[in-house]
Amino acid sequence: MLPERRPVVLCADDYGLSPGVSRGILDLARWHRITATGAMTNIPAFRGAAPALRELGGTVGLGLHLTLTTGAPLGPLPRLAPDGRLPPLGRLLSWSLSGRLRAAEIRPEIERQLDAFAAAMGRLPDFVDGHQHVHVLPGVRGALLAALAARGWRGWLRDPGDRSGAIRARPQGRKAAVVAGLGLGFGSAARRAGFSTNRGFSGFSDFAEGEGFADAFERSFRALGPAPVVMCHPGEIDDGLRALDPVVASRPLELAYLGSDRFAEFLEREEIRLVPAPDLDAGCPRSPRPISPPPRHPGAA
Repeated sequence: MLPERRPVVLCADDYGLSPGVSRGILDLARWHRITATGAMTNIPAFRGAAPALRELGGTVGLGLHLTLTTGAPLGPLPRLAPDGRLPPLGRLLSWSLSGRLRAAEIRPEIERQLDAFAAAMGRLPDFVDGHQHVHVLPGVRGALLAALAARGWRGWLRDPGDRSGAIRARPQGRKAAVVAGLGLGFGSAARRAGFSTNRGFSGFSDFAEGEGFADAFERSFRALGPAPVVMCHPGEIDDGLRALDPVVASRPLELAYLGSDRFAEFLEREEIRLVPAPDLDAGCPRSPRPISPPPRHPGAA
């Protein structure tokens, strides 16, 4: 009898950020090299990229990548975005940690981004996470949970926390620990509200250009939790990406690695099975749909 392969969600963040990012994610999704992606519905490029993503529903987990730090909001945010542009992460963090974020302002923007997803995909998202993990911040999480509960949503939420030992075993442990600290209590709050979450999270990167990405990314699969999600940020570079995000040089490196024979061989060697949703058998009826072992990418080296 063959050994059971370890189910892992490999989630590509930032779908819709730019045409080049979306093309890269679509290519990997079609070749089963990523199994979930979160969409930035407030970015204009999402509208053109949405139909191709909708076609992948049922084989790839389709999520909302809640965005409060990039681009423009979909409606008025007079305190947070008085000039019509969302604030940088540093300012949002300052407001969050000082208690200045108001749920009455944040929740309508969350609902607008959910509505934009539903209009493009024909349904609510399979999961919700946040660009730069903003969904777990104080002042945001409560508004998010309330908005989802009001809609009767029963997907899963991405918890970016993990066990301290697991964090230390992987690259970028300091960054992972900071994010876990900011999200402390998010998972338990989500479960109290009736939602499921992953258990185990990794994929933090320094987003630096270099040849060591493959080794670092493979170390992200160490000490996986019982229902793990690994994030990634692949994509092609274009003017839209340069205009909105400082993370540029590392994206094609991730795209090339995830489409390579080396990554396929890594999955085989480590007995990893990529799935579109975490194993939520602890309290949630939803379970992952298995995806067949990844075929050779036509452009793989």
